[in-house]
Amino acid sequence: MGPAKHTGDPLLRMRGITKRFPGVRALDGVDLEVRAGEVHCLLGQNGAGKSTLIKVLAGAHRPDGGEITLGGEPFAPAGPTAAMRAGIATIYQELDLVDGLSVADNIFLGHERARLGFTRRAEAEKAAAELLGRLGHGEIPPRREVGRLPAAGRQVVSMARALSHEARLIIMDEPSAALAHDEVSNLFRIIRELTAAGVAVVYISHRLEEIREIGDRVTVLKDGRTVANGLPARDTPTARVVSLMTGRDVEYAFPDRPDAGEGPEVLRVEGLTLAGAFEDVSFSVRAGEIVGLAGLVGSGRSEILETVYGTRRPTAGRVLLEGRPVRPGDTGSAVRRGMGMAPEERKSQALLLSESVAGNITLAGLGRYSRLGWLDRRRENADVQSQIKALDIRPGDPRRPVATLSGGNQQKVVLARWLVGAASGGNGEGLKLLVLDEPTRGVDVGARAELYAVIRGLAARGVAVLLVSSEVPEVLGLADRVLVVREGRVIHSAAGGELDERRVLNMIMEGRAL
Repeated sequence: MGPAKHTGDPLLRMRGITKRFPGVRALDGVDLEVRAGEVHCLLGQNGAGKSTLIKVLAGAHRPDGGEITLGGEPFAPAGPTAAMRAGIATIYQELDLVDGLSVADNIFLGHERARLGFTRRAEAEKAAAELLGRLGHGEIPPRREVGRLPAAGRQVVSMARALSHEARLIIMDEPSAALAHDEVSNLFRIIRELTAAGVAVVYISHRLEEIREIGDRVTVLKDGRTVANGLPARDTPTARVVSLMTGRDVEYAFPDRPDAGEGPEVLRVEGLTLAGAFEDVSFSVRAGEIVGLAGLVGSGRSEILETVYGTRRPTAGRVLLEGRPVRPGDTGSAVRRGMGMAPEERKSQALLLSESVAGNITLAGLGRYSRLGWLDRRRENADVQSQIKALDIRPGDPRRPVATLSGGNQQKVVLARWLVGAASGGNGEGLKLLVLDEPTRGVDVGARAELYAVIRGLAARGVAVLLVSSEVPEVLGLADRVLVVREGRVIHSAAGGELDERRVLNMIMEGRAL
């Protein structure tokens, strides 16, 4: 039996919600209405504004405009604690549990049961046991450390915490992401019991099959705006939902995709597995080829890149560069053999923000300029100036602190580092493979086109490129070959020109090749 339909005045009403961050308008007049006792599903691509919206609702962000009512009364929480007291509980995808504390301590964290400054532990453990029993998991010991529980158990504890606040509305952000099939069935049972008791649930998921099974109504966000509000969850065709989610204000200017012949194989990945992230992934990348991984956040795509590069050590399988195995978990060996990576968070993972442009470009190749303990400054400066010119890094002053550059020019500095640094490896053979994780994140439209040209230019010089992007049009426009990744598995592979955004999103959401 599916979820019941509910009518009447909304428990929650959000009207014209706006939220700005430096350089971006994350929410641009969002509307949302949620009724008591319903499961209201929130859909949208990565970057559509879902996370910002639920953080506004949970009191983590204050909106810049619009109005919110809860139970017919104005609602403007001063922070997460105020939102909880008003009856709104949030279960984030990355569960905010404290591993070193017990189950009972986590459930009542922030509103401990105490008398005269002393925690009433026995009372808390009894209440925790009752909540866990209500959720069908009375077997979880209230005294057990949360860090020792499996993913499903941790999810139950997080839900018990929400219930401990006597929540009227529970926000669930990708609640099934870490659960097995039977565990998802139990999650749905719990949700149905909650809604039968009048609790409203805002359910965020990319899995349309789940939304049809558990949802009542659907609201779709795109580019920070509401494009559909209150659609029937089970009766709205997939094509309609995908059509609402796609279509963008930003135009993508991609360089022409050359009709090049097959180059020699540079990278081969065989049966690569990282427990809990991805399983049995196999593919290859040839010289001059750009291969893109299309998938949602949490699909395992970034973990695949990090394992190929050596940031993570695989559970099984192997990575071969030009036919020779790459030492698992050894980034130094990968770099020496001609592999470079531009990580997703360039400011924290790739750049020394207080250092100069020149210092960042030559960071991976200092051995190239050292002779008998002396630095060859002339050669170093020549290489830096060459890359500044080749990649059109602006401003072109090598002494300028890299922190003062725009996002696009910072990304060019990261690319320049590998063009210089790989040539200084032990074999001196230059850059063979470039791994790019979200290469245009935080980059403006004009700089994107420049970066696309740089990446395509590297491929034209024979560099093999492996990239991940949250933006499906970017993968399709840039990659020669696209691998569609869902829940840690490659479910489809095709030439970039053979796919369109709608078809890829359909595959990601339905979980099968179409």
